[in-house]
Amino acid sequence: MAAGRIRDEDVALVRERANVADVVSEHVTLRPGGGSNLKGLCPFHDEKTPSFTVAAGRNVYFCHGCGKGGDAITFIMEIDHLRFSEAVEKLASKVGIQLRYIEGGSAPIQQNQGLRQRLIAAHAAAAEFYAEQLLTPGARMAREFLAQRGFDREAAERYGCGFAPDAWDQLTKHLRQRGFTAQEIETGGLAKPARSGSMIDRFRRRLLWPIKDSSGDVIGFGARKLFEDDDGPKYLNTPESPLYKKSHVLYGIDQARREIGKRGQAVIVEGYTDVMACHLAGVPTAVATCGTAFGSDHISVLRRMLMDTDTFSGEIIFTFDGDAAGQKAALRAFADDQRFVAQTFIAVGPDGMDPCELRLAKGDLAVRDLVASRERLVAFALRTTLAKFDLDSPEGRIGGLRATAPLVAQIKDRSLRPEYGRLLAGRLGMEVEVVQRAVTDATKGGPAEGQRPQPATRPDDPMLLVEREALKLAIQAPALAGPLFDNTEVECYTDPVHIAVREAIAAVGGAARGAAGPVWIDAIRTECNDLAAQSMVMQLAVEQVRYDGEPDPHYVNVTVARLQLAAVNRRVATLKSKLQRVNPVSQKDDYFALFSELVSLEATARALKETAVGGAW
Repeated sequence: MAAGRIRDEDVALVRERANVADVVSEHVTLRPGGGSNLKGLCPFHDEKTPSFTVAAGRNVYFCHGCGKGGDAITFIMEIDHLRFSEAVEKLASKVGIQLRYIEGGSAPIQQNQGLRQRLIAAHAAAAEFYAEQLLTPGARMAREFLAQRGFDREAAERYGCGFAPDAWDQLTKHLRQRGFTAQEIETGGLAKPARSGSMIDRFRRRLLWPIKDSSGDVIGFGARKLFEDDDGPKYLNTPESPLYKKSHVLYGIDQARREIGKRGQAVIVEGYTDVMACHLAGVPTAVATCGTAFGSDHISVLRRMLMDTDTFSGEIIFTFDGDAAGQKAALRAFADDQRFVAQTFIAVGPDGMDPCELRLAKGDLAVRDLVASRERLVAFALRTTLAKFDLDSPEGRIGGLRATAPLVAQIKDRSLRPEYGRLLAGRLGMEVEVVQRAVTDATKGGPAEGQRPQPATRPDDPMLLVEREALKLAIQAPALAGPLFDNTEVECYTDPVHIAVREAIAAVGGAARGAAGPVWIDAIRTECNDLAAQSMVMQLAVEQVRYDGEPDPHYVNVTVARLQLAAVNRRVATLKSKLQRVNPVSQKDDYFALFSELVSLEATARALKETAVGGAW
């Protein structure tokens, strides 16, 4: 029986037991690097001075040169070029952990050519069966769904659309009659065991799209809910199988492959109907992910299709909805931009319409115009990042500069950086020289070109040192930082990267609920949508605290008091500025209200200062 996804608790156990120092030592010579840390030459980029740090006590690593970091699983994935599950399995065998899988037995099936060919044949037979069912009276809702979205019978046939009938085991019986065994049908994800012990079809009463690999073989199916009384998810896909790996699969790649290579362009859309709409509208390079976010494995697939090398590059065009979720997805895509030599763009439809909706409302030309009017992803990232700041205020402009200078600094084509620096200066209303200097600083302090960006913070800034130290305590010693850290408002942090990390810690339950170690660190990093914030988490995870010996509750009190004091002092300065602009005679009530608030804040500041001077860095 084929294995499915590894149980989360088993993955966590592998993270805890796999000693990252032992794993790294098989590839890198490590020497003492201060405290419990070890240092060595990074195996992921060329360097002469060791910048690769292993925090043995926290079971994680981070390279200050290229920005790569993680735990033992991440290291094995990077060094051996393995998928996540393969790396977990490799480490589990090393540390003696018997993995359990959510679907299937306790060990993955040994795939062989004979099995693969049988499963491909079974899927081809299933696709033929489902396509025939689409023409039956019971499939009226499926045909109406396609028609309402602008797809006629010819389009349905071109994409092999089908229908899973209102029956429990009609496909299973059909495949058994064709000579396929129950084991083969279940292994391929076409059926599953019922409580009675018999086999039932995986899909029922749904519109289906066959999902094919680049060679055109059917390897799985995507199924769309049609009926209100269907209590399942809107879309249901084939489970992981020896054929179907969702992190590698791109719907439509079989039809788009040649055009992607020929045109040097790939358009990433969000669904099956969007792919159909694009192809039929004259954008034959469209593909979509299947039940998962666009990730590194998809990038590898497209790079091969695009021949994406240093001597040739094409275009990657992402289409996302214009809402907040779409913008968030686009900014995540900007992080992936560094994996391509190709130029990356984004196309957002009018009124947030996806390609299918756009074709239906305005025709084929509108879909082609959407792709033609694409915006460079870096420009979009700058624009949406700046939208978070009040650019009418000095603080907002400085915050916007800190957040966007690293984005300009990581543009692959160095010749474009000055141009985007000038563009950024115009939007910020700053002198070009000031912005260019910030970009240069971010470039010097950041990673090698094409690698993961470093945070925009300056480590020598006293205010930012306090923020770093507080975050460091929450990441390295969450039980110690506890409620004191959690009760400190996010407004106490000034750097956008620090704010993102602080919000990620809150999103995973806060420091009081954390347990020190790689699982806690990975949870925080995963919650960060910003690449710089992810890098910052790993950097703080391996960095020594600025305290002799192990941190204690007293040190936490001092650090948090300093963090809060800086925030209170900023509010005091703001109030004093306001008081200077208020006339104490004509605006007496406003003046005394502000004065009363100022007196209260200054008292708070004095109390915090008494605590803050209780320790020295």
